[in-house]
Amino acid sequence: MRLGEEIEGAAVGRGRPAEGWLGHARATMSLALPLIGVQLAQVTMNVTDTVMVGWLGAGELAATVLATQAFFVLFLFGSGFAHAAIPLAAGAEGRGDSRGVRRSIRMSVWVLMLYGAIIMVPLALIEPILLALDQQPETARLAGAYMAIGQWSMFPALTILSLRAYLTVVNRAYLMLAVIVAGAVANAGFNWIFIFGHLGAPAMGIVGAALATLLSNLLMAGLLVGYTVAAPGLKRYELYARAWRPDWPAFFEVVRLGLPISATIIAEVGLFATSSIMMGWLGTVPLAAHGIALQIASISFMVPLGLASAATVRVGLAFGRNDRLALGRAGAVVVLIGAALALGAATLFWTFPERLIGLYLDPKNANSAEVLVAAVPLLLVAAVFQIADALQAIGAGVLRGMKDTRVPMVIALVSYWLVGMPIAYVLAFPVGLGAPGIWWGLASGLAAAAVMMNWRYVRRERLGLVG
Repeated sequence: MRLGEEIEGAAVGRGRPAEGWLGHARATMSLALPLIGVQLAQVTMNVTDTVMVGWLGAGELAATVLATQAFFVLFLFGSGFAHAAIPLAAGAEGRGDSRGVRRSIRMSVWVLMLYGAIIMVPLALIEPILLALDQQPETARLAGAYMAIGQWSMFPALTILSLRAYLTVVNRAYLMLAVIVAGAVANAGFNWIFIFGHLGAPAMGIVGAALATLLSNLLMAGLLVGYTVAAPGLKRYELYARAWRPDWPAFFEVVRLGLPISATIIAEVGLFATSSIMMGWLGTVPLAAHGIALQIASISFMVPLGLASAATVRVGLAFGRNDRLALGRAGAVVVLIGAALALGAATLFWTFPERLIGLYLDPKNANSAEVLVAAVPLLLVAAVFQIADALQAIGAGVLRGMKDTRVPMVIALVSYWLVGMPIAYVLAFPVGLGAPGIWWGLASGLAAAAVMMNWRYVRRERLGLVG
């Protein structure tokens, strides 16, 4: 059963009963669970890289943090165009418009491939960019070596994003989860082979981690393309029929909706990337500690991120049918679920910080104890902003489902760059709190965004967001 067909019976105004709160919760979790799994499996690849490179030493770990942060800032900016395809395709799926689904997804691929070609230039220049940002020369050199191979992962990674949007809308998220899990397992194996030189391969160190990421992304993209070509249930969408022919109205609709989403994402991601730069000013050990704490917080964040994607689809379907009751319940349910799960994650951070951080460190390394001591206070602060981070992500997802992207972009820019970043700098340097001060600034920006995003959703009727 397609997701649109599943919810159609709940549409108000067609003589059928409205879907109850429990029904919304079940439908949301049914969609969200595989999406959360996808997010967790994807971040597992980053965790695997971080853990295995961390065994090489703090210098290699610091370089990997900077290189992957730079990659993902650009990758996540591009992801806005894939996110834009979700409400567009969901609205079409809800109306039974297969052609509309095809147009939105196909043109999102066009936009993403063009974007990928453009950003090859800054990725290739990562070493001089890091030097200009006053990073240590050896760290910048290692980051450049990583990116020489890692940058080519961008094209398959962006392809995966578009096909994930497609499979989410047509209720095939579990297939997506299977592919990503396979990619994560393959990535771990490739890391073991190429970082440390097993099975006759040379020990490539940090460069081996980049090669492992490239190979695993190519594998996943190939599996998804093969499935979406061959799956009988997807034939009616004709996704690849005349794929070379442009559809300029759909192309520019993806761009129009996607640019604000990209700016919203990059406002948050840029906040964290800039925090890594400031951590570099404090030294290699604080930067390595920051990378570990940020990785742990990122794993936890995959849960609300998956919920946010589910919220976009659920709200998008209701919005396309002009079903205001379903729209309100869909949004409220996912916010409540997200807040409860974030509270559980925060409790885990408060209770077991040393054990979580210790997973990333080799006790044999001389500076492991220093990194552990530096990372524990950061993880305690991360526990505080878990709830705010979840609520801002879900709030953005709900608004996205109503095709409301421009004002959320402004909210993100104000929250992260006029609230979060100044507080981070002042607390870390003039006040002298160092690394924890940077993280308290991050928490402040996330909290501001959470309040404003969700307040906008609550006032959607008065603001004219629903017709």
